[in-house]
Amino acid sequence: MIRRLYDWTISLAESRNALWALAIVAFLESSVFPIPPDVLMIPMILARPSKAWLIAGIAMVSSVLGGLFGYFIGAYLFDSVGQPVLAFYGKDVLFDGFAQRYNEYGPWAVLVAGVTPFPFKVITILSGATGLSLPVFIIASVIARGLRFFIVAALLWKFGPPIRDFIERRLGLVFTLFVIALIGGFYLVKYI
Repeated sequence: MIRRLYDWTISLAESRNALWALAIVAFLESSVFPIPPDVLMIPMILARPSKAWLIAGIAMVSSVLGGLFGYFIGAYLFDSVGQPVLAFYGKDVLFDGFAQRYNEYGPWAVLVAGVTPFPFKVITILSGATGLSLPVFIIASVIARGLRFFIVAALLWKFGPPIRDFIERRLGLVFTLFVIALIGGFYLVKYI
């Protein structure tokens, strides 16, 4: 099923409504859809490098709006919609313990999930379910999704097709290592 969704998502990149498709996929990925918008962004930017910043901007805005929808699901529809989405990703059993500490570290969770391969929808739903401050959630989402999509766009714009393999296979790892180093640095400064 995931492979069919992936193939269908890729085919959208070639359609004349690709920007709309990207907006819809980025919106849905932040709340319920399992395929990240990067699979649309990459071929779109490679096909039209002059539109790289527009494509990244659409992905960022749509993703943040989708994140707000995920927040709404968590805040108002958690039992009927949010819980099944978390169960699908195997994160439902962790909710109770996580919710108790979430608001203390919520902005960091949004930043980490927004730039790493961790499913962003899980964090958007948890943010709403635990009542994370909405302005804090929005700011962290804009920063995280902006970093993720504009870095991908910049790499593709600058290096073109040769960087595609790196982005598809290793950029998630690079973002994850960066976040670990950043959090580790803050930890060292605070406790040493």
